[in-house]
Amino acid sequence: MLSDCREIIRQVKIASNLEEALAILVRRVKDSLPVDAFAVYLTGAEAGQYVLKASDAARPEAKGQVCPGAQASLLGLVGERRELVVLDDAPAHPRYAPAAETGGQPFHTFLGVPLIHYHQVLGVLVAWKQVRGQFDKDEVSFFVTIAAQLAKVIYDAANVGVVIELVHKEAGENAYIQGVQAATGVAVGTATLIDPLANLESVPDRQAEDIDAQEIAFRAAVVAVQAELGAGSERLADVLPNEVRELFDVYIMLLGSDSLVADTLERIRAGNWAPGAWRDTVAEHARVFDRMEDPYLRARGEDIRELGTRVLVQLQPGLEDSRSYPERCILVGDAVGIQDIALVPAGRLVGVVSHQGSAFSHTAVLANALGIPAVVSLSSLPLDLVDGATMVVDGDEAGIYPNPSRTLLDAFEMRMSQQEALCAQFMKNRDLPAQTLDGVRLPLHANIGLDSDIGLARNSEAEGVGLYRTEYQFLLRDAFPVEDEQYQSYRQLLEDFTPKPVTIRTLDVGGDKILSYFPLKEDNPFLGVRGIRFSLAHPEIFMIQLRALLRANAGLENLQVLFPMVAKVSELDEALELLARAHRELMEEGQATAKPKVGLMIEVPSAVFLTKALAARVDYLSVGTNDLAQYILAADRTNARVTTPNDTLHPSVLNAIDMIVRDAHAQSTPVSVCGEMAGDPAGALVLLGMGVDALSMSPASFGRVKLVIRAFTSKRARALADEALEQEDERQVRGLLNDALEGAGILKHWPRVEDRAGSDAGVFAG
Repeated sequence: MLSDCREIIRQVKIASNLEEALAILVRRVKDSLPVDAFAVYLTGAEAGQYVLKASDAARPEAKGQVCPGAQASLLGLVGERRELVVLDDAPAHPRYAPAAETGGQPFHTFLGVPLIHYHQVLGVLVAWKQVRGQFDKDEVSFFVTIAAQLAKVIYDAANVGVVIELVHKEAGENAYIQGVQAATGVAVGTATLIDPLANLESVPDRQAEDIDAQEIAFRAAVVAVQAELGAGSERLADVLPNEVRELFDVYIMLLGSDSLVADTLERIRAGNWAPGAWRDTVAEHARVFDRMEDPYLRARGEDIRELGTRVLVQLQPGLEDSRSYPERCILVGDAVGIQDIALVPAGRLVGVVSHQGSAFSHTAVLANALGIPAVVSLSSLPLDLVDGATMVVDGDEAGIYPNPSRTLLDAFEMRMSQQEALCAQFMKNRDLPAQTLDGVRLPLHANIGLDSDIGLARNSEAEGVGLYRTEYQFLLRDAFPVEDEQYQSYRQLLEDFTPKPVTIRTLDVGGDKILSYFPLKEDNPFLGVRGIRFSLAHPEIFMIQLRALLRANAGLENLQVLFPMVAKVSELDEALELLARAHRELMEEGQATAKPKVGLMIEVPSAVFLTKALAARVDYLSVGTNDLAQYILAADRTNARVTTPNDTLHPSVLNAIDMIVRDAHAQSTPVSVCGEMAGDPAGALVLLGMGVDALSMSPASFGRVKLVIRAFTSKRARALADEALEQEDERQVRGLLNDALEGAGILKHWPRVEDRAGSDAGVFAG
């Protein structure tokens, strides 16, 4: 019976559409089990409504009908209870009613199993037997197993169907496709599909007949793409600040790096042709980032793949790029890169929509700089069906509307007018301090990971660097960087921002950030040797970094060293001792050095309860809200099944942060926050109320966070924080803060980040 179950699910999954999938299910279940009737009901447009989608016993005309009296039937009972219901004398139950799947016959034995996906009841599986008696345990197990796996299949198939209905104007007027926000704003334009240029995954292995010719072709392709990127940067020279144009320079340098080029040449010389060698190199380097938990670092895999596609196009000169662009162009593709954006004639690009991508990609950075909305991670969007269609891109709510109604267009045009007013307000506030109405300053610092971020942060309103991730220079190498290499990198960074403070986090690897040249094999790496544990376990590596940092600080003295993932006082004490030893050694060697301010990240629960002891030993604390929420809630923040956008506003997380601030301030130790919560308007408001001393975020978030801070008094923010701490649910907290923002007249410019799943039959995830 178990093998039958697996085979049924396999066949259902490969069905071409939902109707075919359900027909297969009904037929195979009847073949496998001794049931007299079997049916699948899916939820209807109204609450408590069920529609018959497939049955072996019902009259053909019954299919598609809404179950009459579903709320007062056994069908409704299963949906209400959200659990298995088995009855051996169904007619005796007070909610019994003859059903369509029984042909009106009084069958006695009933089994109903709900189809649940992400807490949402999608429908009910129903089976009947004519004779009175129980389903045996194997039959019950069979149905429960089928239902558990079928729910995901139905969810995915139904989504694709609704998308197609939406594209063909057959869905509800307010239906939209949900994605992930990459850049805020609203735009209306014509969807313009990027012609498929090249697919790295489809490149076959092939023996190189002429190794020298393949090497020459590869080098020429690299040079051609570098020239193409340079030309793209020039095309955008009039509309982009210099710091954003540096993204193109980063790509040019990355493409010319020893790592990518040398690895490919090595593969060519081993006998593979250039496209195959390049395919393997790109895949290897991208995988390094794909495995990472940090969304910023994970997004760097997108950059490498974009470069991979560009070089492959040059290696296959038969591919032609014949794209044309309408006056109001919304660029749509499987993966939209910065070079795709640069190719659109000036003034025509109004939005970006992509199957792949994330909020941390360089495409998102570029879209933000250009002031155009971008929505990504739209896996259900049928690209071929939207090409040329009128489309609304709502970057605030991370949704797209293909073929919108006139009513919707009017509403979004009003939103666009509001966006223009918001941009004007941002510019007006650009040179003003992040200061409350009663004069309390809350410095805004920048988070930095790549060299390209340095220019963005330096030319923004940042009052310093709140987090510089040093692991990037370790991850794409074949060996540990030596002291002088690290010194040069840190020195340049400190010089770029002097006299502003620069917080540099020591090496934070482990978990999903694995060094290819120093792999760690652990059963549970996220609770293993990561962060400060790795550094303390390998002082020979840690001391190199500490010496480089101290040398870089000489004569500038704007360095702040930050230790990650500290869980014990003993770990901090050991790290401080190693830092002191590094300073003594440098002094004895006669090298210029300067002691920095020292802090630690509080991102694990144990550190929350040790705040007083930890704060007494350092100059500042930095709260990493991403990991803190993950560990407090025991929910992997990269797993959409167990996390929501509101997790950092969960009352338990808020109370932990409030405890940290109170205990640290009792020791006269300042506290900053460097997680994503800091860049969220609602998050920034509650952190302001808690008395946090500084916020660190992406420079793209400065404008909206500054607007929030300047709209409230510190007293009002404190009152809101106190009220938020009393709530029992993160959605209550979000609602409270959003109401406050709306009351201040500024929420209408930003999305309400809410759990909208299942709130509307025409609203779904892409």
